[in-house]
Amino acid sequence: MKISVIGTGYVGLVTGACLAEIGHEVVCTDNDASKIEMLEAGGIPIYEPGLENVIPRARKEGRLSFRANPADAVAFGDAFFICVGTPPLPNGDADLSAIDHVARVIATEAKSPKLVIEKSTVPARTGQELKRALSVYARKSNVKFHVASNPEFLREGTAVGDFLHPDRIVVGVDDERAERQLKDIYRPVLDRKFNCPVHTSCCPDGPAPVWQTTTINSAELIKHASNSFLALKISYANMVADLAEQLGADIGEVVRAMGMDPRIGPSFLSAGLGYGGFCLPKDLQAFVHLAERSGVDFTMLREAEKINKRRIGHFVEKLRGALWVVRGKQIGVLGLAFKPNTDDVRFAPAIDLVNHLLGEGACVRAYDPKAMEKARAILPQIEYAKSAYEAAKDAEALIIATEWDEFRKLDWDRIREAMARPLIVDGRNLLSPREMQDRGFEYRSFGRPD
Repeated sequence: MKISVIGTGYVGLVTGACLAEIGHEVVCTDNDASKIEMLEAGGIPIYEPGLENVIPRARKEGRLSFRANPADAVAFGDAFFICVGTPPLPNGDADLSAIDHVARVIATEAKSPKLVIEKSTVPARTGQELKRALSVYARKSNVKFHVASNPEFLREGTAVGDFLHPDRIVVGVDDERAERQLKDIYRPVLDRKFNCPVHTSCCPDGPAPVWQTTTINSAELIKHASNSFLALKISYANMVADLAEQLGADIGEVVRAMGMDPRIGPSFLSAGLGYGGFCLPKDLQAFVHLAERSGVDFTMLREAEKINKRRIGHFVEKLRGALWVVRGKQIGVLGLAFKPNTDDVRFAPAIDLVNHLLGEGACVRAYDPKAMEKARAILPQIEYAKSAYEAAKDAEALIIATEWDEFRKLDWDRIREAMARPLIVDGRNLLSPREMQDRGFEYRSFGRPD
């Protein structure tokens, strides 16, 4: 099938590359001309493990190309995946202006019936508005469109594997033709008939993803409900961590036992600096505003958001309690991305934390394996280290702000010798308190005995 993907951010680029990987002909477009130029020149504007293999192979085999002119993408595709951003407005609602702009481009450029698929995260009933917009903008050509919702469940850092080996594929449709077309698109994934670039074998005998057909409204609601629940789990774990500190309990032991209950599960029960990234914060806000406009009280999610916002202040209090005075002191920060295996610093707790440290008058030297280039655009005033060891040099405190696996494997004796004071403040509970104390560190973390 010929497919056009509109938007080449984390979702759009992974979607386009993986659709080409499983055999479709794909054209990707974006309103950011510099992004398209980079992609056409062989570069990749984001760090996402697996893309460095998938994109060059798909381009070499002629199944993936990039176009700066959206009209070219519309002329090419039989189906369109809309993967544009829906950033938060000042009041917390999702900004849907990019969706409306895409609808106008598709409707005015299309010469034959098309399937238009929402992949962007949008509030419920956006699909109905999209249908209406397509109809209005196409009134001169009288072209008919089928609209579907196909929410993404991609995790940054594992997005390629998540696309090719999903646990479920949710499609919201109002007609059988749209569902048939989407099944044709996902057939290789459903049947496991492709050479998987992220596993040594494609596991053809493994469980196939669950195909769930819903209404468009339900599919849109599923995405927001899922992300909000994950945010709720993180905030709950942090709330229990604060109680564990007061009672002398260990939050690691508590959540480990909780996660053994299949009704709860272990994922997203990690105490620390809280959630960040572009998805959870904005999706929770948009979900709350949608509920309030619908007359439903979502105070529970408001409280989850408040707990999350307090994490940075609570962490700075820990640091201040250890250092007494923060002003003028050299502090090393390990991690700037909002999570490991990505270079995404949007709404990253680490960025918020560094701003708090600068406000306290600290001298900050930071290191991240992948995110420093993007962090420089936001934090040009701090020093950037070439390694974790350089970040620790002469520091009176070393902060772990992102749980990169390489930080677990550092030569901590070398770190201790490099520091002016061997103080570790672990914002991700990455390390063992006993082991760090045995190595001669002062060690602080969340919800565990210091």
